[in-house]
Amino acid sequence: MNTKKVWFITGASKGLGLSLAEKLLEKGYKVAATSRKSQGLIDAVGNFNEQKFLPLEVNLTSEKSISEAVEKAVAHFGKIDVLVNNAGYGIGGAVEELNQREIKDSFDINVLAVIKTMQSIMPYFKEQKSGNIINISSIAGFAPGIGWAMYAATKYAVMGISEVMAEDVKEFGVKVTVVAPGAFRTEFLQDSSLVFAKEKIEGYNAIRASHEKYTTMNGTQIGNPEKLAQVLIDLAENPNPPVRLYVGSDAYTRAKEKIRLLSKELESNKEISFSTDF
Repeated sequence: MNTKKVWFITGASKGLGLSLAEKLLEKGYKVAATSRKSQGLIDAVGNFNEQKFLPLEVNLTSEKSISEAVEKAVAHFGKIDVLVNNAGYGIGGAVEELNQREIKDSFDINVLAVIKTMQSIMPYFKEQKSGNIINISSIAGFAPGIGWAMYAATKYAVMGISEVMAEDVKEFGVKVTVVAPGAFRTEFLQDSSLVFAKEKIEGYNAIRASHEKYTTMNGTQIGNPEKLAQVLIDLAENPNPPVRLYVGSDAYTRAKEKIRLLSKELESNKEISFSTDF
């Protein structure tokens, strides 16, 4: 295990990002981590060695803020080896209910920040001819649930970007993995991470039931964030990491069922698919 690697993690003041940062520091890695407020990150990590840990206050909606953070990390540690795009939040609601601000905020953090961070780091990865990009998507980016259309849209986008990015940067020695977790016991289902459309339109009873189910799941999720953090560390040590990785037995089961449904639907409509050829 190469503990000389430098990690750059977004959204590290809580949840998976914090679990990953803490485990990396415990193992002797160097970590640059971002949060909206650096003090919150410092308080969460506690006592740390400044030679090993660099807390960064970053506005992930700002290209300038992101690029400056990457520059600071390289200046401090001399390089970056692994990028983990972890920051994000979920928003629930019917498409009809969501306003333009809610939609924009969701895409700004869950998609555009991922793109901007990769854009900022790729020049360094190309120069050193190595690097790992780990983008945290969700099982909702492949097998979404009712009432989470916009969240699914952002996570589908991360899946698609990552899959193509993996091919685009292969010639530079850079590896990309998109991770699709199921439900993990983090703060994701708390009010600070999970929000709902402010406007509620009557009649969407199935959506309300779905949201109620998710809000009562907090603290009982099947996934262990400590184990997921170790999986991410192992990914960066794997010479041939997968492009797509579903983590959690619930994510595996949902993905398997989605594949079954896709296969069934594809075959049942095969005649229509072929009918449009010359």
